[in-house]
Amino acid sequence: MFTYNVRGENIEVTQAIRDYAEKKVAKLEKFFTDAPDATAYVNLKVYPDKTAKAEVTIPLSFLVLRAEETTDDLYKSIDFVVDKLERQVRKYKTKINRKSRERGFEGINVAEVPEPVKETVKEHEPELEIVRSKRISLKPMDSEEAVLQMNMLGHDFFIYTDAETNETNIVYRRNDGRYGLIETASL
Repeated sequence: MFTYNVRGENIEVTQAIRDYAEKKVAKLEKFFTDAPDATAYVNLKVYPDKTAKAEVTIPLSFLVLRAEETTDDLYKSIDFVVDKLERQVRKYKTKINRKSRERGFEGINVAEVPEPVKETVKEHEPELEIVRSKRISLKPMDSEEAVLQMNMLGHDFFIYTDAETNETNIVYRRNDGRYGLIETASL
């Protein structure tokens, strides 16, 4: 069973908005044979240009469901983001079931849900085929040097070994132009 954390930026989340978001996101629970105890984080934003963005993140023990959508209407954004999440689950249901069985999450399986008869959005997704492979040497450096290297190469991300921790890290360029850091940890 999902619990909900609904918050708003530049908008007061009324009870009606909260109820609508929770009702729509709850539709995703049908995809799991035993609904996991998870928190659905719903973030709603309204921008000065009158567009509204809905972001939903549902961290599960074996994967993270996440989608965002921006439209001219907050309710439409919520509808579209839930549709995106449904498509994600449908697309990966076999993969998720296989991984959950391999990792021992017996009670958490994606339910067999029949494919919709008529798709409202026509998407032609290519096969998951690796068309190019590269081998890189990871040089020890700090995150600032990694960002400089990334910018020099004109890439959107850069993988490196952190000089202090000796772990593999990734810096990346965010959509807002700033930078992000992903730190890894050995198990």
